[in-house]
Amino acid sequence: MTPPDGSSEPVRRQDPCRTADVLNIVGDKWSLLVVRNLSQGPRRFTELKRATTGISQRMLTVTLRSLERDGILTRTVHNVMPPHVSYELTPMGATLREATAPLLEWSTRNLDGIESARAAYDTRAESAQPTPS
Repeated sequence: MTPPDGSSEPVRRQDPCRTADVLNIVGDKWSLLVVRNLSQGPRRFTELKRATTGISQRMLTVTLRSLERDGILTRTVHNVMPPHVSYELTPMGATLREATAPLLEWSTRNLDGIESARAAYDTRAESAQPTPS
């Protein structure tokens, strides 16, 4: 398909499956938190583990590998004694951080309201349960 501007570059149709694949990068439980924790600059694994409350060592490793594979962060091995590894956002990762910052801020602002709504819903759901005879 020729683009409307007459250029020779073909128009790429958006494939919903490809879009969903990209959204999986940010849709998992830990990726955005890791990206947020890297927003202030490079971090070592232990610093990320400490800053990402509740994440297991294995899950942090899986998340970091996935984000590295997707081009969101870089992994650098420093040849010092003892050797250490640091992680840093790529330019694309920095744009992801900018794009998702409002969502993370919304989450923080609304956490109490969400917890209250869940408790009210759970109370209503419990009272609606039929009592055993």
